Amino acid sequence: MTQTLTALYDTYPQAEAAVRRLEAAGLPHADISIAANRSGVGDLAADERRDEGATGTDAGVGAGLGAIIGGGGGLLAGLGLIAIPGVGPVIAAGWLVSTVVGAAAGIVAGGLVGGLVGGLTGAGVPEAHAHIYAEGVRRGGALVTARVDDAEATRYAEILDQLGSVDIAERGDLYRRGGWSRFDPAAAPYTADQIAAERRTYAGPVEDRSFVRDQEALSPSGDPLTPQEQEHDRIAASSPSPTPLV
Repeated sequence: MTQTLTALYDTYPQAEAAVRRLEAAGLPHADISIAANRSGVGDLAADERRDEGATGTDAGVGAGLGAIIGGGGGLLAGLGLIAIPGVGPVIAAGWLVSTVVGAAAGIVAGGLVGGLVGGLTGAGVPEAHAHIYAEGVRRGGALVTARVDDAEATRYAEILDQLGSVDIAERGDLYRRGGWSRFDPAAAPYTADQIAAERRTYAGPVEDRSFVRDQEALSPSGDPLTPQEQEHDRIAASSPSPTPLV
């Protein structure tokens, strides 16, 4: 039997690091997905700017993947752009993408389920959680999902937690205290400035987060991280504000 693990991160570097850790631990990239708010990622490479002209902020609901924008080997090599109702342009790759695009098409056809919430619930995520995950992406976050065997679920869940995944219950409570009730696919997407302001409302000191520290960081195999991996996690932990789009 398999199950779907889902983790929300406040920044794209955290989600990217989580994907690389999952792959290094032996999970096939075909069983991993990533979806990150485009406005929360930072500046675009020149080739992605050209693609965004066709599939970015002006893209229709349920638009397909944009041109490949790179990102290294494995899952991240297939990153592209899709438009999600209520979120806007999203950098995404993996098995959940086709599910989300199909669900978004359901909105166009007048369906009751659509976009990211429909994709997540279709993958087995409880609806209440799916609304919080979708809202988290709308507010600048990045979502990682993984299909894993039940016997390996604990090991892979620990990997997702190591990079500072959001406590979904606490984040949902925070949203509701601000008057939020559920994800609205008709809502206006967040801008880069709004995302930066949103992050400041819940970003505590790095020392209080559950990132793996350089001195105690371990790879999925239990071996010490290489200097390059440690530096990548240090950058993820610093959670810099996104660079405004040009």
